[in-house]
Amino acid sequence: MIQAQSLETSHLKEGVMVDVLEVPSGVRPALLFIHKDGEEDIVGVFADVLGQPWESAASLEEVRAGPSSTIYALQSTLVGDSRSDNWDGSRLVINTHCVDGPHPRDDALTEGCDYEYLYTRAPFFRRDISRFLSFILGQIGPHRDLAKKPRTTLISTTFPDVHAALPNLDILSVGADAIEIRVDLLEEPLPDGSIGRVPSLKYVGEQVMLLRQRTELPIIYTTRCTQENGRFPMDDPMLFYKYLHRAIQWGCEYIDVELWLPEDIRKQLSQKKGSSKIISAFHDFSGTFRWAAPSTKELFERGAIYGDVVKMYAMVNSPQDNYELEYFRSTIQTQYPHPPFSGLNMGPMGQLSRTLNKIFTPITHPLLPMIAAPGQLSAAEINTALHSMGQMPKMDIYGIGSFRSTSQAMFFEKCFNELSLPHQFMFAERAPKASIENILRRPNFGGAYINPPLAASASYLPALSNAARAIGQVDTVLVRSEGGQTTFVGDNTTWKGIRSTLTRDFVPSAYSGRAALLLANAEADAAASIFAIKSLGIGPIYTIGFKTHGSLAAEVEPVRSVEDMKRLEQPFVIISALPAEKSLLVAPLLKHYRVDGRNGNANGTGIGRGRSAGKVFVDLASGPRKADPLAIAASAGWTAYGISDVSAWTTVETLRLLVGQNVSYDFVRLASGRELSF
Repeated sequence: MIQAQSLETSHLKEGVMVDVLEVPSGVRPALLFIHKDGEEDIVGVFADVLGQPWESAASLEEVRAGPSSTIYALQSTLVGDSRSDNWDGSRLVINTHCVDGPHPRDDALTEGCDYEYLYTRAPFFRRDISRFLSFILGQIGPHRDLAKKPRTTLISTTFPDVHAALPNLDILSVGADAIEIRVDLLEEPLPDGSIGRVPSLKYVGEQVMLLRQRTELPIIYTTRCTQENGRFPMDDPMLFYKYLHRAIQWGCEYIDVELWLPEDIRKQLSQKKGSSKIISAFHDFSGTFRWAAPSTKELFERGAIYGDVVKMYAMVNSPQDNYELEYFRSTIQTQYPHPPFSGLNMGPMGQLSRTLNKIFTPITHPLLPMIAAPGQLSAAEINTALHSMGQMPKMDIYGIGSFRSTSQAMFFEKCFNELSLPHQFMFAERAPKASIENILRRPNFGGAYINPPLAASASYLPALSNAARAIGQVDTVLVRSEGGQTTFVGDNTTWKGIRSTLTRDFVPSAYSGRAALLLANAEADAAASIFAIKSLGIGPIYTIGFKTHGSLAAEVEPVRSVEDMKRLEQPFVIISALPAEKSLLVAPLLKHYRVDGRNGNANGTGIGRGRSAGKVFVDLASGPRKADPLAIAASAGWTAYGISDVSAWTTVETLRLLVGQNVSYDFVRLASGRELSF
């Protein structure tokens, strides 16, 4: 039922950086959505995001008899008392609830379902549905992706109401790899004007929903107890189970499970975690904790039984405790490579350990109302410390080729300043006096983004990613150290920008086995697009204006005549890589293959408006043109994206590779302007 994950992992072999790609299998997930009276339209959006047909069912018996590839909608009043005992076990059951709708929540119904999806009718966030489904179906793997990074951080929201964080969330999360919601710090106003001792599940659910709607970062859901510097009472361990299990049902990427909880609770959460990951957490504020004690290793081993990450934090009073922690970290990671270990010392004396820790280091920000734990540092402070310790040397990062020099330089400098990175961003023209080979030989060279891209056959690039080799183009040069030796790796990030754009409003499996049509003057202009859509399992692929060769040519068919056009399978995706002056040549195709049918129609409410069509158009042209193909596509019912969308996602991927820092798509668009185009 669940599709294979789409992933890219790398290792160095015979001078080639080999990326192993696993694309969606093409099997459509079997799903049942429960909805309230009058709210059936949300199921249509779910089906559109999944690229599958859907039907309303009058009973559970009808659902059981239907094909697994069809999504079914069932009104909650038709569920009756059967609930989880009589669900069709081959389907995932998702209870949907509109928080600004007229119907009350049914917690008993949610408890019998696999998941609960909370949403608002206005504003409506289609991309949130795509993220939710992609995650619970295992088609994206945030934990797997973060495991590739040498360092990861988390920003903890300490607001009593998430609403207060939303205006600055883009800036707050710069440099963070995950965002933690401290459920115990939420303050739910009661009718009498007081604050509840424990916020209700209704209030917490809406807070999680608000946060997820506004961030692409994985969410860490935390119910910190009173003994460990939190506010959740410890007299009822089942309260923790109730709240943590609901976080799994909401699709939170991580749940923080404290080690003091009874083993049967931790075991049940592990058995029911689905795609969520467990952080086994231990905090000691006594000041008497010792990393060298035999019991410390036992604590780690207990946490590792059910934890995907083991987190151990202790309040210390001596700098010596930092050295003891580093010795413990070294020995435990040697003995237990998995799960990852996040260990640090709290308080002013432990700030060194926050710099040395590499797994989910908590960071704060000046705009937060309070720090989540004593001694917390901001991302900028940690980077400054790393630089002063010689662990982050100053490097020159280059933009090589034809760029909008001023806007891009300002954007990179803005990012570097926000994160206190010591690096300098520099421009270089692709001219004989400043050849790329000469730039790579400069003493402080730390990587480069190249536009137009470089041929992958360049002899001075000893290693290539699988993507760069297949596409035949290098747009990013990375500096990597292996065994004390520095090597240059040629990579391609443009395809990742295209793929991220395609999966913003659709799950990866929506593309599997569907047809695509590409227009370009030459194969080089479309190569990254072909690689991107192949990573989604698209096929067949039709081309207009060029032919493909080599490894990209498999299942790619050129269209040479009107007769060929008549035989085409109707495309789910059209990508135009034509130059701006020719971009309108795609207009007749967009109109001919316009979106019709149940899944493509808007319904006049907040749901379904905007980017809600069942087909996708991407225009990669940059520059002035007589008319706007995106507007033409939207009027014909397509979900349309332009070069600014692709460029922003490409910039996100480029920054991750070049400087190891995460900067969100929304921050890129905010900081660089809507017309970002490299």
